[in-house]
Amino acid sequence: MEKPRMSFWQIWNMSFGFLGIQFGFALQNGNASSILQNFGADIHHLSWYWLVAPITGMIVQPIIGHYSDNTWTKLGRRKPYFLLGTILCCLAFVLLPNSAFFLAGKSALLIGAGFLMIMDASINIAMEPFRALVADNLPDKQRTLGFSIQTVLIGVGAVVGSWLPWVLANWANVSASAPDGQVANNVIYSFYIGAIVFFGAIMVTIIFAKEYPPKEYEQYHGKPQKSNKGIWEIFSDFSKMPKTMKQLGLVQFFSWFALFGMWVFTTPAIAHHIYNLPVDDTSSDEFRKAGNWVGIIFGVYNLVSAIYAIFLPAIARKIGRKLTHAISLTCGGAGLISMFFASSPEMLIFSMIGVGIAWASILAMPYAILAGSIPAGKMGVYMGIFNFFITIPQIINGIVGGPIVHAIYNDNAIYAIVMSGVFMICAAVSVIYVHDDGDITAIKTKPIA
Repeated sequence: MEKPRMSFWQIWNMSFGFLGIQFGFALQNGNASSILQNFGADIHHLSWYWLVAPITGMIVQPIIGHYSDNTWTKLGRRKPYFLLGTILCCLAFVLLPNSAFFLAGKSALLIGAGFLMIMDASINIAMEPFRALVADNLPDKQRTLGFSIQTVLIGVGAVVGSWLPWVLANWANVSASAPDGQVANNVIYSFYIGAIVFFGAIMVTIIFAKEYPPKEYEQYHGKPQKSNKGIWEIFSDFSKMPKTMKQLGLVQFFSWFALFGMWVFTTPAIAHHIYNLPVDDTSSDEFRKAGNWVGIIFGVYNLVSAIYAIFLPAIARKIGRKLTHAISLTCGGAGLISMFFASSPEMLIFSMIGVGIAWASILAMPYAILAGSIPAGKMGVYMGIFNFFITIPQIINGIVGGPIVHAIYNDNAIYAIVMSGVFMICAAVSVIYVHDDGDITAIKTKPIA
């Protein structure tokens, strides 16, 4: 039985929690590197501290997906995990920038890395069921729209989260300076605000979004198969993953290897390459200024992403989902490579336009392509397993990225950004070979029986 179509506002409320999640991600992505460097992290070790994000995601998301597929509470199937992840993440938001309060020096760095791990695990607990919730509730014809609305909300949250430290410093006169080994107040207060926004946005989804109760869910998805394997069923599901998921895995590998490199190395890259600071300068006011500008340009790519996502469904209907994604990724690769040629901080804004186009597509197109190939009763666990293709490239980059910057690039992180651009273009090429029955180009070329 075909699921009923949902109104725009129903989809909006269902996805609104993503605004808070991405608000938090933006604060983390724009400030975690500088926070850890404030606590004493060396540039060639920086990517190692970021490893906690993909490792926790790889472990947490399939488990959360499996249990959200197989449980039902008075609150629903997916909503309990939204709430649990939100509470834990808000605590981490408050504690991470205050790590020096607990211990000083390098010990604060370890404490900070620990809070970063808690934050990432919590965001993953809250985020994973959102993808499954959209696939649960929307008919196939509305899935591209659903994931695009998610991307718009992600963009809005990320813009505000990325710009907030700069706004507090320049418009609210909150101090952007701090003694060595400490985090500036504009960043600390931004994380406090992030905790409030995160909680409020998630509560909108919990209160206003509906989930199909078990009997109604079975009418649209069929009766789920019972298994006695428990959590070990994840390994069986992994071995049976759909062909489309395997092919998308390569696209995701290149895409997320590139994104991880951008998130980790943009701050040291522009501090050295654009602001002409020594590579060992990690706590001067000029370095903090570079870090605040990273928040601005990250906000730009998220703003572009939010705008571009509005047009994604129409573009995909016109030229197909695969070609839409390939063109978008190419724009992202060109944007990252162009950062090498920027002669001023302001020119980086133009680079971020291409990155924003790619980011919008990365957040929507792979999931729109994938959702139609997943068995309905396995939506949560397969969305979690699909996360492997996001976390594994980040882990690989996290292990080798720092040593490559140190040994090959002589601590000049701008070359890591260029490498990210090359990987993004490789993703654009690989998406052409993905099988997608729901793509307009596949429909046009399918023989008539």
